[in-house]
Amino acid sequence: MVVGFATWELHVQGCQSLKDKRRVLKSLKDRLHQKFNVSVAETAHQDLWQRAELTCAVVSTDRRHAQEVLSSADRLVSESGLVRIIDSTTDFL
Repeated sequence: MVVGFATWELHVQGCQSLKDKRRVLKSLKDRLHQKFNVSVAETAHQDLWQRAELTCAVVSTDRRHAQEVLSSADRLVSESGLVRIIDSTTDFL
């Protein structure tokens, strides 16, 4: 069993309140979950309007599949137009 994690440090564009930020992140988290069946959570910067950290986790039987899922998730986040990736990391257990 392999557990893969992708963490993105994000700039959430155009937010004027925490409510705006929650709306954008909820949309992004829902799309990631529906498309890739991964778990996604906001893991830092909950009190800042235009900054967020999202962590995505996938469990798989082999590392290659987990890596493919996380790479596809990374593409979805970067192409969403809702956020800009400042930094990202990927780890496997």
